[in-house]
Amino acid sequence: MDSQTRRKVEVIAKSKVHTKGLSRRLPSCVALASTLMILSGCVGAGMDIFGSSGVDKSVSTSTVSVESNPESVSDELTVRNAVSSADLAKMQGVPLPWANTATGSAGVVTSISEANEGGRLCRTFATSRHSYRGIANFEGKTCMEGDGNWQLLSFQPNS
Repeated sequence: MDSQTRRKVEVIAKSKVHTKGLSRRLPSCVALASTLMILSGCVGAGMDIFGSSGVDKSVSTSTVSVESNPESVSDELTVRNAVSSADLAKMQGVPLPWANTATGSAGVVTSISEANEGGRLCRTFATSRHSYRGIANFEGKTCMEGDGNWQLLSFQPNS
């Protein structure tokens, strides 16, 4: 090659090992050490894998009664109304859908049987309930009182 076409190549690689000085690394080392100390305190206090500390049995919990749930009561009344107003002669084993717009629950009454018990008309039934809590099957019983109103006597989950 002739001297006019040659180009000068400039070396841009660093000849010294690139290291940060202590003054630039100190803040990150202090932050790392502080974080490790804080985390070791949390882990050491809460994760006792050897069982050296006793369990605090003075704290207890309990459950909330399902019977006091107003949504459940509303669904029960909706099912009672569907069962009591059903025309059993026309149903002939056809499932009876129901829906409660107040709670968003819905279901299907799969069976209704009618009997005269102690001088009053009663209907026993089986239904499903689809709610935000999930899907469950229930059995119940409703009877007509002397004033012509239906009273729900039982509404229990199938076991």
